[in-house]
Amino acid sequence: MRILVTNDDGINSIGLHVLARALQPLGETIVAAPDKEYSGASASVGPIPLTTEKHSFDIEGIGEAWAVEGPPALIVFLAGLGAFGEPFDIVVSGINPGANVGNPVYLSGTIGAAVLARLNGATGIAISQDSVKGIVGKFSEHDENIQKWETAAEVVVSIVSSLKENPLSRPGVLNVNVPNKETSEIKGWIQTEIADSYSVHRYVNVSPVEGKEGSYKLEMINGDRVDQLPKEIDIGAVTSDYVSVTWLDKIRPEKNSFGGSVESSLDALFSDISGG
Repeated sequence: MRILVTNDDGINSIGLHVLARALQPLGETIVAAPDKEYSGASASVGPIPLTTEKHSFDIEGIGEAWAVEGPPALIVFLAGLGAFGEPFDIVVSGINPGANVGNPVYLSGTIGAAVLARLNGATGIAISQDSVKGIVGKFSEHDENIQKWETAAEVVVSIVSSLKENPLSRPGVLNVNVPNKETSEIKGWIQTEIADSYSVHRYVNVSPVEGKEGSYKLEMINGDRVDQLPKEIDIGAVTSDYVSVTWLDKIRPEKNSFGGSVESSLDALFSDISGG
């Protein structure tokens, strides 16, 4: 098995290193991660065609690692074209510090990399862990050093081991979120749905930029967590000390999903165009 490990927090992330070392016994593990942070990049790859660079990087215990100038989805996209050798069987993206649950799944660079893996014909696994402070957001180096990275890595190893023994019938995208707890403190795992909200209340602070007339600084502020949700919802599972596992399937049209007013409006439009 060939495993590509990437993230959206950058090549220096402790979570990335812990993850890669944990996966190494399962197959040929190669790290290719952004040379700087690309949180919130979603599945962005930038302008195409493109030119970028990869630079050899040393990670203890990992034989091959690259820092790439670009977001994680771009890295996985290029991997599918042979930028890091033969095709990969699985792409694992993470460990993201902070849960990717609720609406942020559409914005996450961690998940974006897993989505691009599926486009390449490989299964993508996005692995995130609730942060030390219990919210999605930045934390200090001290906080990062006490993050329970090994717990999230152990969860991923279990999943990848299972997929190695029993491959999926077609590539998929799996979003996994782990509480920031010791493995012994986690109650189990739940297959969940994506919440229709953010995990925390957010607002924007608008303030004038000193010395720049007509310019304002827009700063996103994280507030309190949302009210407790059922365990069958991704946010609710993680905040109840369960591992949340969500399959993100292809975007598919649903039959009979249009409202009658939409159908009537379209009928009228094309009737007018064709002269009745």
